[in-house]
Amino acid sequence: RIGGNMPSSFEISHVQVYPIREPKGKMRAFARVLLGNQLQLTGLRVFDGTKGLFVSYPNDPYHKGEDYRQLFFPTSGELRDAIEKAVLEEYRSAAEQIEEE
Repeated sequence: RIGGNMPSSFEISHVQVYPIREPKGKMRAFARVLLGNQLQLTGLRVFDGTKGLFVSYPNDPYHKGEDYRQLFFPTSGELRDAIEKAVLEEYRSAAEQIEEE
């Protein structure tokens, strides 16, 4: 195993979502996720797409190509689903609070 004594899995320790109060376009919020109290993922974005809300990972701004190249992303569907569920739950809660103001 590379890296020595590393945890075998990361649980979602904390989620922060920053809704855009007056969104223009499809982006609804920024988010960050803390995994296993050890690794923070920043630059996540919540979008409202044709099939509903989804979480997007940050793209490499220096990539020179027609496609997008993400800086990081979950390599398992299980982790991707867990992150998306946690971020979208927090987004919906934050969006409700903004509507009540």
